[in-house]
Amino acid sequence: MGEVLAIIPCYNEDKNLEHVVKELMEKASSIDFIVVNDGSSDESYKVCLENNFPVIDLPFNLGLANAIQTGMRYAYSSGYEFALQFDGDGQHMPEYIPGLIRCMSESDADIVIGSRFMNGGSRGFRGLGRWFLRVAIRLATGKKLTDPTSGMRLFNRGMICKFAGQMNHGPEPDTLAYLINCGAKVVEEPVTMRERLAGKSYLGTLAAASYMLRMFVSIIIIQWFRSKEDLV
Repeated sequence: MGEVLAIIPCYNEDKNLEHVVKELMEKASSIDFIVVNDGSSDESYKVCLENNFPVIDLPFNLGLANAIQTGMRYAYSSGYEFALQFDGDGQHMPEYIPGLIRCMSESDADIVIGSRFMNGGSRGFRGLGRWFLRVAIRLATGKKLTDPTSGMRLFNRGMICKFAGQMNHGPEPDTLAYLINCGAKVVEEPVTMRERLAGKSYLGTLAAASYMLRMFVSIIIIQWFRSKEDLV
């Protein structure tokens, strides 16, 4: 068993999953992985069985937060020092994983975010939404993050423990803001991401707008009512 576990949340990604996992195995062979099949209604679980991919099969769709928590609990109970959130849609590129690990080691960070925008901004409607979230996090924490919605994140052992044991620790920008205010060190490392290989994101235009609004309100208002935790 290695030190790093890649948690691959999967919901209806049967067209992408085999490529994603085999590319990870080829380009980051020292990294262990677990697929968390989040109640997919397609052939995602079958793809895992046919390829002998290690998989946790959830009986029905619980959502991304619960899928990640399931992976974190596995990482915690298995003794991994680091856990990597790695999407099953093909956007994340495994060649950037060593940089995330190196960044965590050199900075002694609790969370390293793979940022698409450290070297430039994003455009369009979603770019505007990300800008609002960056502003919200800056106002709430004093911390500048260029890509708070990135789903490529590396967590240390302490964060694995937190995410495994806390129901309200989702892999979302408001959780990042909350943990920063609790004293967590969050840094970014530049990465490049692709478009998803096949299929469509569950976040359409209206869903994306609703998501950005909920995150903004949570960061600016709701997080102030959460009791701060001891991260030790």
